Amino acid sequence: MSYHGKRAYAHHGHSSEMEPFQTLGRVLLFPLLLVYLELVLHIYMKTSLSYLPVYLVFSVAGGLFCGAFTLPWHRRANGIVTRVLAVLISLVYIVEIIAKKILQSYYPLSTLGTAAGNRLTDYSEVITSTVFASIPIILLVMLPSILICVLGGRFLGFERFDIRFAGLVLAAAAIFHVAGLGVIHLPWKGDLTPAQLYQMDTNIDDQVEQLGMWTMLRLDVKHMFIKPARNVDADFSGLGDLGGSSASSSEGDTSQEEKPVIDISPNVMDVDLAAIAENAPNDDIKWLANYFNSVTPTKKNEYTGMFEGYNVIQLVIEGFSGYAIDPELTPTLYKLANEGFVFNNYYTALHYTSTSNGECQTLLGLSPKNGNPITMKRTGELGTNCYFSLAQQLGREGYLVNGYHGNYEMYGRQDSHTNLGYNWKQFGSGLEVDTNANGDIAWPARDTQVIENSVDDYLNSDKPFHVYYLTISGHMPYSDNRIVANYRDTVRTLPYSETTQNYIATAMEADRALELLLQKLEEAGKLDKTLIVATGDHIPYFNVDTLEELAGKLFGSSEALESLDESAIDFDVYKNTLIMWSASMEEPIQVDKPCCQVDILPTLSNLLGLEYDSRMLAGSDILSDSEGLVVFTSRCWKTDRGFYNRYTGEFTPAAGVTMTAEEQESYVSTMKKLVQYKLDCTDMIVESNFYDYAFGVVSEYYQVHGGN
Repeated sequence: MSYHGKRAYAHHGHSSEMEPFQTLGRVLLFPLLLVYLELVLHIYMKTSLSYLPVYLVFSVAGGLFCGAFTLPWHRRANGIVTRVLAVLISLVYIVEIIAKKILQSYYPLSTLGTAAGNRLTDYSEVITSTVFASIPIILLVMLPSILICVLGGRFLGFERFDIRFAGLVLAAAAIFHVAGLGVIHLPWKGDLTPAQLYQMDTNIDDQVEQLGMWTMLRLDVKHMFIKPARNVDADFSGLGDLGGSSASSSEGDTSQEEKPVIDISPNVMDVDLAAIAENAPNDDIKWLANYFNSVTPTKKNEYTGMFEGYNVIQLVIEGFSGYAIDPELTPTLYKLANEGFVFNNYYTALHYTSTSNGECQTLLGLSPKNGNPITMKRTGELGTNCYFSLAQQLGREGYLVNGYHGNYEMYGRQDSHTNLGYNWKQFGSGLEVDTNANGDIAWPARDTQVIENSVDDYLNSDKPFHVYYLTISGHMPYSDNRIVANYRDTVRTLPYSETTQNYIATAMEADRALELLLQKLEEAGKLDKTLIVATGDHIPYFNVDTLEELAGKLFGSSEALESLDESAIDFDVYKNTLIMWSASMEEPIQVDKPCCQVDILPTLSNLLGLEYDSRMLAGSDILSDSEGLVVFTSRCWKTDRGFYNRYTGEFTPAAGVTMTAEEQESYVSTMKKLVQYKLDCTDMIVESNFYDYAFGVVSEYYQVHGGN
């Protein structure tokens, strides 16, 4: 019998003493590499090590799978494949660490592709500084692959194995994978368990912590081709009991003097949700109809129609936090924030893909999907009917509807925002801003210039107008750039770090843009009949310590803040300012209810006297008597009655709230279910085009997708 016949799996050319060690080394190389990378990642990012058994077993399975493809080729090919694969895997871990440091989230491969198309040169300064600061961890992550490249040939040989041996390694990978599936089904505790996360295409950071980076990326690739099955239950019992009155809505006159009768009928539309559920073309539409039918609608109130027929100008201010508002430095922001509706418990939590999903909440009144596909971008790709967007609601009322962004095409806004109903202009499609000699934007564009170059489009319209601005001047990095230059002399006298001074300068630019806007409106005689709405898309998440300087308080340890670890931070870091102001308001109206971005759309719909269905949005009218709710990206939440910490499973009642143990248990259980449904419904609404179906609009979507 030949040598290969006797030792089908053995390589040749080396001493028999070395063969067992080289064979073992070749088989265990990638399992050990992935285990090493997972441990380095979890220790460095300070995530829980209690899930070590999960990502340990899956790492071994993944490593054996990769290793099998480095065995059956000729020696040189085996060596090349092994080295290239080791380097690529290590680089992926490095990219994810850098992404987490800059964007406060890990990114699956599909979203990294979107990010790469979003002009990473705009982040070049931040990327460069973060990479240089991360050199020690980069070297630590790359160490095994460097050793493999340099010493692999000497110690591993890379000789050819029989393909049947590679098959045995693949079989071992399958065995460990099955073992991993068993480990995730152990009785893990918590609101999100490994078994649940394994079936989801959301909660990327939780997937990395509990399942490991390798498994998160593997599941992402799988979900590019096979959508995960929806594991949403349909227990809607008790949801209607959560529609009670809020104890912290707007303060008003409590005297007994006679007042005009106020219409407090529910804000609903003539839609037969029961019939929709019964005749639904798919399970998503059936579930949504039943869910919405179980929700208690918010009621009309004394503010319903307060601004009916008004012009509406809405701004989402890049990277804005209300902690930067100052009566001297930002007088216009201060005026608008304190002389209109004053929302004292308003939050802008950071969500997946930051600005895009900040817009999703503000413009759709829905909680964004915490994973792929990116919600706002997806609406443009599918042409989803965004029936309740303010652009479509006011467009149906005959308004002129325009939108502006002083930046390049990113996150598919040309399609998504046109689909929302806006006559959309950005750089390259009708909006002019300063450019360099090579034709690129003089980064970043000035918000004041965007206002100056757009107001003539609508200011003299004979129709009422709704205008939306997504600003850009407040974009990180907060270096001494062209925006800061106009305010440098002022901010350099402030008792803050240079980064914080620069951040204040960007707020001053937003302030001057608003000042210019009000001036133009007044000159046109339209200020008194215009409602101004403004908020941030998210806090300055790359420089959260600036908010500590401005607020004069700590929000957590530097490590927790650097990654916005919601298990260890003060959620007041997300507290922000929501502006709803009109010159026609005679006095400010204080509102203490907890609220967030998803509440803006239903609140505006009610203020403008528009017909909408409050059951079909994730947010609710802040000025109604319904209970307030803020849902953070980690699924911690806050209501009038208290705060729920997902990580500890503890509920802390708000000041003055008393509940028996039984009442608290029932309340928390039902609220957790409601929060889950609010988060789950967005993807179903978008993918099934629910609004299109519910309002009887036959669109091309169903012709193409067949209602599936």
